Amino acid sequence: MRYSFIYFAIIILMGTNLSIISGQEITSDHDMVTAAVEDYVLGLYDVEPERIMRSVDTILHKLGYYDYNNESYSHVQMTYQQLYDLAGKWNKDVSQANDESPRKIEIYEVHDRTASAKLTAVWGIDFMHLSKVDGIWKITNIMWQSPPK
Repeated sequence: MRYSFIYFAIIILMGTNLSIISGQEITSDHDMVTAAVEDYVLGLYDVEPERIMRSVDTILHKLGYYDYNNESYSHVQMTYQQLYDLAGKWNKDVSQANDESPRKIEIYEVHDRTASAKLTAVWGIDFMHLSKVDGIWKITNIMWQSPPK
């Protein structure tokens, strides 16, 4: 009887699409997309590049506009490797972000293979595209700008 219950539980769990992120079971694509965006922002805020590895695809295309002293925007591109390296140092020695820094996540759409989201963070606004590959949601494109005037 006991083995029947264990066998039954294993069969049910094998048929369920479960992911474990930050110790929490996440079952819906919407929640997994949200978790990927949260890993991205916390990877930078908390100096944890392993979160970037978990949430961002190595084919990342990141393009942004940074406002230097309210004078003019500068066009900035970044690769996956540059983002990963930045996450290991950006908030380490000089506090760029803290527990009070914004990290508002808005999920616009989630389909079976693609999703779109918006993140408002201390550096500005990121618009993101994500894709689901082998059951894992990863950020593939980011268009961002520093806080609007």
